[in-house]
Amino acid sequence: MRKVDPVKHEQKRRDILDAAFRCFIKDGFHGASTTDICAAAKISPGHLYHYFSSKEAIVEAMVDMGLESAAREFGKISAAPDFIEALIDYLEHGSLRHRTAQVLSLDALAEAARNPQFAGIVEKHASVSRNLLVDFIGTAQRQGQIDPDLDPAATANILLAVIDGARAMPIRTPTLDIEQSLAHLRTLLSRFLKPPREMSAHIRRVTRRTNAPLNASRKK
Repeated sequence: MRKVDPVKHEQKRRDILDAAFRCFIKDGFHGASTTDICAAAKISPGHLYHYFSSKEAIVEAMVDMGLESAAREFGKISAAPDFIEALIDYLEHGSLRHRTAQVLSLDALAEAARNPQFAGIVEKHASVSRNLLVDFIGTAQRQGQIDPDLDPAATANILLAVIDGARAMPIRTPTLDIEQSLAHLRTLLSRFLKPPREMSAHIRRVTRRTNAPLNASRKK
């Protein structure tokens, strides 16, 4: 039996995943076939099954890679001195300015609605992402950065909805003012997440900044 070189095997897996990624972006999860993926990866269908048993197995491998990336991103957010600013940065670069994430996120939800096997993959992704967020929220609550009265699991569900919604915004509104949207998201998250005392101080700071030009003009 011919020995498999693990390095070459892993590289070929990644080549196939890259090819699948391009196909899914072009034709969607439902529209892209294993034949399309094989053509993009320049391999035969028989060769594909040495690496992945089905199209769903390819998607699941892509989800696992995405979860590893999400864990790194949430780790950065939880370690940041200002968690809301770190979360806003994630929403900007991971959602509002990330076209491929927008396309794949919405298409994955659509495919999950009609494909039970795909729905299981999406549910797994959501469950792991939710658990990562729950841990992050609990840490931030202990640090006094998030309202301790918020339920971590329910809060994680809301934040996932915000992330999904942010990805949909540029598709719904191609002329979206991203800077304005980020400012409103910052206000939304501050009002939702900050402890009441912190929120009151935040409102006072914003009010002072807003009224400063008006007060200056009156003095003149």
